[in-house]
Amino acid sequence: MKSRGLEMKAIVVLCGVIIFLIPNLSPAQEFPTKPINILVAFGPAGPFDVSTRILAKKAEEMLKQPFIISNNGGGGGSVAFGIVAKEKPDGYHLVGGASTHLIRMPQLRSLPYKLEDFVPIMQFGAGQTLLAVRADSPWKTMREFLDYAKKNPGKVTYSSPGPGSSHHWAMEFVAKQEGIEWTMIPFPAGVGASTSALLGGNITAVSGSPEIIPHVKAGSIRILATHGERRMKSLPEVPTFRELGYDYVTESMFMYAAPKGTPLSIVKKLEDAFHKAMDDPLFSKAMDKFEIEIIYRNSEETMKYLEEAYVRTEKMIKDFRIMKETEKK
Repeated sequence: MKSRGLEMKAIVVLCGVIIFLIPNLSPAQEFPTKPINILVAFGPAGPFDVSTRILAKKAEEMLKQPFIISNNGGGGGSVAFGIVAKEKPDGYHLVGGASTHLIRMPQLRSLPYKLEDFVPIMQFGAGQTLLAVRADSPWKTMREFLDYAKKNPGKVTYSSPGPGSSHHWAMEFVAKQEGIEWTMIPFPAGVGASTSALLGGNITAVSGSPEIIPHVKAGSIRILATHGERRMKSLPEVPTFRELGYDYVTESMFMYAAPKGTPLSIVKKLEDAFHKAMDDPLFSKAMDKFEIEIIYRNSEETMKYLEEAYVRTEKMIKDFRIMKETEKK
């Protein structure tokens, strides 16, 4: 009887151990067991929204759960990141946006989040920006354009979305290295307005987005250089800033992130699903249409890139003497 009693106690202890272990194992093993939410930090129908819906649809097939995609472009996208930063870190609440939301905005504004509040899932693309002039201008190369600007201090004007934008920083980076004085004209309404100003002779150049490329094909605009990591597929003959000797790259990584504390095993499942979804031909077609470069980095590689970019951005803010919004009078 004593032996039987000991056996029963052992069984009870074993059951207790199993019950204790199950909660610690099940979240990562079973994930996902319900729909996954992605809050896109841009408006609907744009490059990020379209590419996300394609990737999510393919990822659903692997994870056997639907993705619910919503949009919130408020605060230039910072509102979406602020919302997801406060969500439970269980893998069911993700944010999709650009690296600028994590490396530039927190250094220029007072926001309810910081880079450390997120764990990246993966990078799937990189936005491009470029420098354009009128096709009938005398400058056929970047060097010719810069030589003119040097000889004519203050005469060259260029457009950008505004102070602190990657388009603005690209031009000021070159100006600092070359010792050039030129004037940035903000066009927050977008590249359409700045393109009209360029064609109308109201500004000298546009530091803008690939939306201007149709004018290149029409023969009215010339691209002198691009700001990305690699040359653009549609403009293979146009050099990057780095190729021309300016160590600047537009920090506009397209990525997904989850709240800090999300289990790495869950991050890995999401990363794998999205990575495999990138093989969908519809995804490549959409990225080409919007002139978005396909670049993949896993979670660790993305975080490393973000941390290094944060330091680069911090230095440029000091070099360009850009004040945070709270510091402006």
